[in-house]
Amino acid sequence: METEPAAGTHDPRHGPGHVQARANQAIFTGPSDALIVVDVQNDFCPGGSLGVRGGDEVIPVINHLIPMFRRWIYTRDWHPQNHISFSDHPRFRDLSWPAHAVQGTPGAEFCPGLEMPADAILVSKGDHPEREAYSGFQAEQFDLAPYLRSCEISRVFITGLATDYCVRQTSLDSLARGFEVYLIEDATRGVAEDTTAAALAELEGAGVRRILSSQMEDPG
Repeated sequence: METEPAAGTHDPRHGPGHVQARANQAIFTGPSDALIVVDVQNDFCPGGSLGVRGGDEVIPVINHLIPMFRRWIYTRDWHPQNHISFSDHPRFRDLSWPAHAVQGTPGAEFCPGLEMPADAILVSKGDHPEREAYSGFQAEQFDLAPYLRSCEISRVFITGLATDYCVRQTSLDSLARGFEVYLIEDATRGVAEDTTAAALAELEGAGVRRILSSQMEDPG
């Protein structure tokens, strides 16, 4: 169902940069929709090496959304120990991060409590030591867009961490590949208020529809 992009204002209850979109008309899910869960991993939740404040708060929201869909994509950072983005003196920007989501470590595991359907698709990204990847569409071992098209998916609903980095890039890459994109804002969190606000404005300007989980309806 078509909706107008929802405008929003910052809600300080939800951590830095979380934008509370105004509720609009209901959005009904169907067989042409897929839920994308971006990088809800221990290293991006509180206490992790790149922990997002309030990152664990997205878990119950995502779990509530899962039964509304028939297709689910879970992405994860899956870095080798010598990944190009790792720095001993990180500047917390592209190609200068502390080590995070290293393959086989607890930090790379999905956060406790996050549900995953048995037939969900797991997409690992950032596993090439010399390449950064902020989106499941940039994965080395799996071509996500053709898979979604083969399932006759036309709309993707994006959740996860972090709004101003991997959620942003996943949304833009989804648009670039011809999908209609919905960002479920209360199922995302950002690293910093300024970069998250900039990302949300960029995404809305590009055509991403900003919604809340309360607008989602399962037609049964």
